[in-house]
Amino acid sequence: MALDEKQMEQMAKEILQAQRTAKSITNLTDRFPDVTVADAYAIQMKLVQERLKSGEVIVGRKIGLCAKANQQMFGVDEPIYGHLFNTMVVPEGEPVSLSRLVKPVIESEICFVLKEELKGPGVDVAKVLAATAGVLPAFEIAGNRYKEQRKKAPDLISDDSGACMVVLGGQLTPVDGIDLRLIGMVLEKDGEVIATGAGAAVLGNPAQAVASLANKLADYGMSIGKGEFIISGSLHAAIFVDGPCSY
Repeated sequence: MALDEKQMEQMAKEILQAQRTAKSITNLTDRFPDVTVADAYAIQMKLVQERLKSGEVIVGRKIGLCAKANQQMFGVDEPIYGHLFNTMVVPEGEPVSLSRLVKPVIESEICFVLKEELKGPGVDVAKVLAATAGVLPAFEIAGNRYKEQRKKAPDLISDDSGACMVVLGGQLTPVDGIDLRLIGMVLEKDGEVIATGAGAAVLGNPAQAVASLANKLADYGMSIGKGEFIISGSLHAAIFVDGPCSY
């Protein structure tokens, strides 16, 4: 049975409080075992509206569960998305306090910066590339505000798909002449290689992930605005600050 408005509003407030205080709460799917993906997105949207009311501004979007294996693990057949606010952007090189985070993981991603609005339905790779001013390297620092490891999609989605912080690289590169599928990535920690990847790890082409996001947002009457950025999905398995993670 779907959640009612009062239950969704209460969950959105609790998740927002958990995000702001870095204190975990009981998993959504433990509290409401029959919660649906649609319920989870409704909770996410209520959370977003609360943040907008408080004066925060949406500056970007994030995409998760791009790998088919991860989608199967969480019981969905498409990527999930979340919203990025101005308060989540961390300047390159600035240290991040772990006290602000709950179970943080790091993911290396290709970030798209738009020069034109992307509005679904009907967005495809060609339209994404035409609307893109360029790409940046990016780190997503994602978090889990629930007490237990998340194994069901509604937990991920309701928590704004783990949106927490993002670090953007300093050089914008036009996409003309670049095959985004072949862009390689090497992640190092203290000089040791801990992960590698390439753009093709994200739905075969990270631009396809952005197209999927634009079309999904159309279901909620939203679009990706000119000047916004999109972190398109991790090129490798997420890394805990102290080891590997299956997020």
